[in-house]
Amino acid sequence: MPPGESPLVTLDRLLKQGDMVGAVRAATQMLAQSKRSFPALLGRACAYLNLGRLVEADEDIEQAQRLAPSDPQMLLIRGLIDQRLGRIDRAVEGLRRILSARAPQSAEAAVVLAEVLWFAHRHAELAAHLDAVAAWAGDSRIMLARMRLRGRTDAEGTLAELQSLLARERNPLVRRAAGFEAVALLDRMGRYREAFDLATRMHAETTPPFDLEGHLADVRAMRAEVDKGACWITPRVDRVEGVSLVVGLPRSGTTLLEQMLDRHPAISGIGEYDGIDRIGGDLVSMARWPRGLALAPREGLWATQQRYLAGAERLLRVDPGADAGVRTGRRWTFDKTLRAWRWLPAVAAVLPGAVCFHVARDPRDMAISTFLSYFHPVSDGWTASLASIRRVVEAERAVLPRALAVLQIPHESIVYEDLVADPAVHAARCLSRLGLDMDDRVLAPEGNARAVFTLSHEQVRRPINRASIGRWRNYAFAFDASWDELGAAHDGRRKAR
Repeated sequence: MPPGESPLVTLDRLLKQGDMVGAVRAATQMLAQSKRSFPALLGRACAYLNLGRLVEADEDIEQAQRLAPSDPQMLLIRGLIDQRLGRIDRAVEGLRRILSARAPQSAEAAVVLAEVLWFAHRHAELAAHLDAVAAWAGDSRIMLARMRLRGRTDAEGTLAELQSLLARERNPLVRRAAGFEAVALLDRMGRYREAFDLATRMHAETTPPFDLEGHLADVRAMRAEVDKGACWITPRVDRVEGVSLVVGLPRSGTTLLEQMLDRHPAISGIGEYDGIDRIGGDLVSMARWPRGLALAPREGLWATQQRYLAGAERLLRVDPGADAGVRTGRRWTFDKTLRAWRWLPAVAAVLPGAVCFHVARDPRDMAISTFLSYFHPVSDGWTASLASIRRVVEAERAVLPRALAVLQIPHESIVYEDLVADPAVHAARCLSRLGLDMDDRVLAPEGNARAVFTLSHEQVRRPINRASIGRWRNYAFAFDASWDELGAAHDGRRKAR
């Protein structure tokens, strides 16, 4: 803190500088002095949101809302958090309150509400909303929302508008979003070389340097232990009940499996919960990763476990702190985190009894789908080239499913192409692993009313289909012989089943 700077000024400065870890620290110090500090709760909620720690952001914003239920900045952050947690109706209500009050945050609320309605597939409401916010029609983010909507019926005209926006837009995040919308349209129109070239350009222009070796360091450490062939972890905490997790890379079919199983009355999806990352971070901070997990203190493991379970329970509720919204008869949570495959020893040590579902897809289909899509340019910077994507896929395939077996984690391995070809057989296998009977509703994931805030949000609103299988062949020019071994191994896995 610079001399003479107040704690509140420090917090505001850190948030504006993008130092979210520092902002959390500063807000926590303020709250140590006054637990009812509205600015500290609001600032920490914002910082947690930007760090992807949604449960903690939700806890802080709930406390802030009790202190100032009509504050427009609080309602804006509340709307952003609700959007990420899939609480669509509540997000829409709060954002509309900002707009109706004509608060200074109205422009931001208009943009966020457009995002909420788009991902919730409430297209008629989105069209009406965009007509109602004509005052901000020149905002490039509102323009992008209009283009998304128009692109559903007029791909050619929308592509021209997106290219025009790209030519003049300077905000890197808007440029990235517009660029990948254009990539998707080019792909849909069969203009594959143009789609690939534009994706390559957008990655080059909007993705900062990424430490791939550092990203894979924990995986290498895990593999070194797994390759010894014996489980080195004897759980020191009680078994958990009713916890299931997906294990796989992005674009491998994890959202489809989640949306299928979430239709079973005994299973509730909790989205991409950051709890596994927090578990892994705790164990690394204890200097127990990965070999020392057998010696980690029981109290630390128990506290980490309880925090995960409390967060998962919170995400089940539409209205935190109330019983409304919890599915009657629910026996299992389904965590669609895309990080669990990197932290499997942590799962074995902290969540013994959790069931994992390993989903694998043709690595070339997965890779091209990843490369052509918008991922976070910092945390997911490994998606910026097919070469780096291949390195991550190789690391995942080298450690899975062997790690699940060595660590004695109850699991099922699902091949995406097989799941699509015979969903009833493979859904029944998953449900059996959870001790549940088959329910035909799981075969119609398009009927799931829960909003999906992933890149698969469009696909999972259609009946199960084979449309994306073999998609990589449209981009065969981009794949060299370095992919042959991965492709052959996946084909062998399919035949072996």
